[in-house]
Amino acid sequence: MQNSFEDIRQLKMEQSEAGSAADSIITQFNTYEDFLDSQITALDLHYLEDEELARQLVELGYRGSGEVLKRDEFEARKAAAEASRLSQRTQQKTLSSAGKDPKDNFLKALAMREEANRNGKMTSVIFIRDKNAHGQEVSGYIDFAHRLKTEDFEVYFSGKKKLLPRPTDLSFYNWESHVSTSNPSPNYQVIAETSSGLLFKNKRDRKILNVDPKASPGDNSTRTSIQTDIYIQAVIYDHITRRKA
Repeated sequence: MQNSFEDIRQLKMEQSEAGSAADSIITQFNTYEDFLDSQITALDLHYLEDEELARQLVELGYRGSGEVLKRDEFEARKAAAEASRLSQRTQQKTLSSAGKDPKDNFLKALAMREEANRNGKMTSVIFIRDKNAHGQEVSGYIDFAHRLKTEDFEVYFSGKKKLLPRPTDLSFYNWESHVSTSNPSPNYQVIAETSSGLLFKNKRDRKILNVDPKASPGDNSTRTSIQTDIYIQAVIYDHITRRKA
């Protein structure tokens, strides 16, 4: 019985080593012909006087000192490697902040939180107070995770556009026109008529986020005031999502 286990272990080791060798070949050579040519010596060509015949002999295992790899296996592994590479590049591209070098602290803070807000581990609420394109002072609370899913944030991280609250966000107020709105988002319910002031209830774990600067932000939540050169005031409330079991 012990010998059987040893044989199986040895076989698995050999298979693992063979797989690693094949993966190395895939990485090293662009085409199957390039791989075959690497196994052909000058002496082989001298005696055979036919490059295609030499390639066939390598493929059949009669020539060459390296790994014997069939064309269909080479192409299958090559396709899998390319698919993996494209998948990794796609995942990197899903982050709007990827490859950007924001200078302002506010944009740096958003970049740090982007991935966690995209994958649902965090739901951040952004408070911004600033002036709009008409010079009117506006303020509001933005569901960062929701806005990430509904618009392209590359323009914000690259500095081409300025992130501002909208009447469609969780909360919005125009200090000149006195227009005031509040809206639920996929992540938060707005609780406006309370003695505690404005509250947001997380729809996933039902925890309350309190945005009163004099109060605690609540369970699993933090309040971070950002020193920024591009806004009058910016605060980020981070809520770590705890799913129900």
